[in-house]
Amino acid sequence: MTTLAPSSVVNNTKYTDMTPLTDAQKAVQHKRIIKARTALVLEHPFFGNIALNLPFFFDDKIPTAATNGKRIKYNPRFVESLCEEEVKFLVAHECGHPMLEHNFRRGERSPRRWNQAGDYVINQLLTNEGIGKMPQGGLLNDALYQAGNGVTDAIYNLLPEDQGGDEGGDPLDDCEDGDGNPADQAQQSAEWKVKVAQAAQAAKMMGKMSAELERFVGNVLNPKVDWRDVMQRFLVKCKSDDRSFARPNRRFLSQGLYLPTSSGETLGEVLFAVDCSGSIGQAEIDQFAAEVRMVKEDLVPTKIHVVYFDSEVSHYESYEPNDSLNIRPHGGGGTDFAPVFKYMVDHGIEPVACVFLTDLCCDSFGEQPSCPVLWVSTQADQAPFGEVVMM
Repeated sequence: MTTLAPSSVVNNTKYTDMTPLTDAQKAVQHKRIIKARTALVLEHPFFGNIALNLPFFFDDKIPTAATNGKRIKYNPRFVESLCEEEVKFLVAHECGHPMLEHNFRRGERSPRRWNQAGDYVINQLLTNEGIGKMPQGGLLNDALYQAGNGVTDAIYNLLPEDQGGDEGGDPLDDCEDGDGNPADQAQQSAEWKVKVAQAAQAAKMMGKMSAELERFVGNVLNPKVDWRDVMQRFLVKCKSDDRSFARPNRRFLSQGLYLPTSSGETLGEVLFAVDCSGSIGQAEIDQFAAEVRMVKEDLVPTKIHVVYFDSEVSHYESYEPNDSLNIRPHGGGGTDFAPVFKYMVDHGIEPVACVFLTDLCCDSFGEQPSCPVLWVSTQADQAPFGEVVMM
């Protein structure tokens, strides 16, 4: 599943020189790492204070650098190839992974793709803040960053699926999973929130906390709810246990009882309504379309209805489980939700749930349907009925 491929990987080269340095040469590179950390404390105290929480060790066996949230490893040969500003960037970059809890919440996601997504977020932030210089081969794509709202989880969903080779580009380092079991990692994650808050306070006291970085830290300490997760949970709740008398339950036949068999939980028909009033851009539609495909593949609704609307219903499509989705905008006028619900009634569409992609900038909602409604909104956060989640 791909909605936005990374189009501006910065000279995606691989570091391949693994020849070990002598102990004396390693000591020189370690001093450069410590010097870069000191410079961060003075010039960019937020990242500098984060770096003070992580000890540095050299490791000849890794290509570039790695962190598990408790320590940072680096290849001295790789550090030797960097200028001073690039070393500063590398140190700050390694701090970004535990700061954003990348080491503790990967779950079942692809390690490489998760690392790529994390790198796009960290590198963009460091570049915007003017921290050092990104080493050659770093992943940087402002369009991808904006499409994912600067959220690692969202950017992960926009990247190509792993197919071997170099899809998506090479991460600058290795983002390792944190030590211990899930409970241990949850504890480490909580400890890192404290460290981030302390580092932010120190930077503010020095008057070196930009507005963008302050917003970023706010999202770390109070993360936004991912609308994709909300939509999945919303639809899962609409599943029903489909029972049928077509095949009697053999377990009870010997007792003279003719009971239905259960085919397991199924998701009935779902309606997705796409606001095409002009305030919804192609990037939002692409994200929404990608998640509708995921719903189709993961939850397998019996039928998907897609209604495109502005001030009226401009287009309608329906998809069976084996059909290919093709969600694209139709229309481009004002916004009115009432025609969507009227269209459902007029055409006998009775979904188990309705999901809208809209800016919610409208005061005409029509009659509340009998099924639950989820509003995935890009702007307003209030609706007279249903549940609202911000994209």
